[in-house]
Amino acid sequence: MEAIAKLKDVPTSPRKMRLVVDLIRGKKVNIALNILKFEPKEGAKRVSKLLQSAIANWENKNQGAKIEEADLYVKTITVDCGRMLKRLRPAPQGRAHRVRKRSNHVTLVVDSLVNVGSQE
Repeated sequence: MEAIAKLKDVPTSPRKMRLVVDLIRGKKVNIALNILKFEPKEGAKRVSKLLQSAIANWENKNQGAKIEEADLYVKTITVDCGRMLKRLRPAPQGRAHRVRKRSNHVTLVVDSLVNVGSQE
């Protein structure tokens, strides 16, 4: 049974967030949390909270199941472009340059390697 968590409109560029996300894709949950804990990039704190939220969602879906026995791992994690705020910055000779402030959406899916409590 898999659990999903989503993070929307994070005010960092998708390219910077993908650098953090690529570190934990396919890893076990405990290892991923440790990687994010010691990662100095700004997006690591937000992805760490998102991962903890996905774990909590998995616990709510699987009442009575233990995380240690379930062997949770990060099944998929994607970063998509969010809205882009467009601003103008003064440039030489009376011109203006456009500044694009990017944001992103992160979707995280956590799944269990062990089939805990088959509900079929």
